[in-house]
Amino acid sequence: MAGTSSAIVAGLTAAAVATVGFLAYRAQATVPASLGGRPAASAGALPKAPRDRHDPTALPAGSGTGERVVYSVDDDRVWLVGGRNQVLRTFPVRPGSVDPPPGTYWVTSRSNAVTGTDGLPIEHVVRFTSVDGVAIGFSAAVGDATATTADPNVRTGGIRETREDGDAMWNFATIGVRVIVIR
Repeated sequence: MAGTSSAIVAGLTAAAVATVGFLAYRAQATVPASLGGRPAASAGALPKAPRDRHDPTALPAGSGTGERVVYSVDDDRVWLVGGRNQVLRTFPVRPGSVDPPPGTYWVTSRSNAVTGTDGLPIEHVVRFTSVDGVAIGFSAAVGDATATTADPNVRTGGIRETREDGDAMWNFATIGVRVIVIR
């Protein structure tokens, strides 16, 4: 009888610990960056990161270390960088009308499929900041939505990728991954 009671207590304890861990993870994933355990985004007047003149797709020097997404506002290009500073993928993007300031951010939310601020259906949305109430993040247009002309009077923060690149971003940039924005 004592062995059965011990097994029940051990099982209940394990279930309780798992539940608390799950709830802590869910709470962390929905906390605004300003309230989370990480410092808020650091934006500032950073100089343009040095580039390799012979290879414009090379990862810019001074774009950080470790696992991260690097986004160049001036070059409209993204680099997905692994933990050992190896470029896993780089690709061009089409920015919205609102750019994030240079600085360090973290992925704060993701959506599988939504309608963008420009009214277009988009998928694999990876958000990392907002500017004057406009959410800034990476996304891919669904279907032939790229052929639709967006209203130039609508402020948009969507940084558009191809669907292939959007899949790569979605798989790489989970909640908490750093996003380094450079000039």
